Amino acid sequence: MADEIYLAGFVALAALATFATRVIPFLFLQGHTDHPLIKHLGRYLPAAVMALLAAIFLQRSADWSTTVPGVDALIPGLLVVGVHLWRRNALLSIALGTASYMVIQQTGWLGG
Repeated sequence: MADEIYLAGFVALAALATFATRVIPFLFLQGHTDHPLIKHLGRYLPAAVMALLAAIFLQRSADWSTTVPGVDALIPGLLVVGVHLWRRNALLSIALGTASYMVIQQTGWLGG
């Protein structure tokens, strides 16, 4: 019984901490939305985070021992970029990129 109480408390505290980190910026930065730093971060930070995630994905997920190193992760990455530039739909881009990566990995196509 003590383990269940401990686990429930841990989950509740983690949920509260996660919720707080999402809500606090909206509560305290509400009056500062016109500040140049906030506008700069809002414009460039999402793209920088996505580029960093893509770089980490390529480093960790790609098979670098194939004839063309990293092509198993580079093709889905280029597909994501191409579909996003074409359709401007992030959900479609991510879904197609994920599906193509999984097909490459599961079938062994390209030596993945």
